[in-house]
Amino acid sequence: MQKACIVIPCYNESKRLDFDAFDAFITSESTIDLLFSNDGSTDNTRQLIENFVMKYNGRVKLFNMPQNAGKAEAVRCGVLEAGKDKSYEFIGFWDADLATPLNEVPIFLNQVKDHSKKIAIGSRMKRLGAIVERKASRHLLGRVFSTFSSIILKLPVYDTQCGAKIFSSELLFLFEEKFITSWLFDVELIARYRNKFGIKGALSDIVEVPINTWLEKGGSKLKLSDMIKVPLELLSIHKKYN
Repeated sequence: MQKACIVIPCYNESKRLDFDAFDAFITSESTIDLLFSNDGSTDNTRQLIENFVMKYNGRVKLFNMPQNAGKAEAVRCGVLEAGKDKSYEFIGFWDADLATPLNEVPIFLNQVKDHSKKIAIGSRMKRLGAIVERKASRHLLGRVFSTFSSIILKLPVYDTQCGAKIFSSELLFLFEEKFITSWLFDVELIARYRNKFGIKGALSDIVEVPINTWLEKGGSKLKLSDMIKVPLELLSIHKKYN
């Protein structure tokens, strides 16, 4: 039996956490656990998660950051915490707003299990048969960003920033060092893999999974000031990993 754990980074998510969806997922997927990584929330996010954790026998966990450190660090520390349980063969992280529904998780797992891939990353590709609802402005900015990311990575990546990714637990070493960027750690993660295993390894081991449903949710923590920093953060990644 191959087990997996999905890390959910959270910061002041009390109004957006859909516990009914999490409950239905845990009930239906007996080999997939959840770990909420609470990034020093100042609302009642922690209390709500603690109440939810009590309903399950270890299959839902809570990791509390001592203080707010940003999404990148919440994901990194949450993944390392999940990795302490050696029974997990696969670990992933998923945005707390469930813009990518949890029913996509088994599809990602099939990619790394059945197709001998090491990393599966979500791709918000608008196409026939898929429901991908996203503001036109964000879609256009995303395409520009992905183009520059592909140039920096030297890899044909369509969507680095989708908050849904799953990987083999043997890759925990990719999370040992702190990320140098706050929001572009996904690009760093791919860059670290490429630098370790080469472009050929990245091309054969990383797969983009077209998401069947992605619904843009309100309440994003990404501010305009963060968007302005994106070119500088991309430049920082280029300098460090190339």
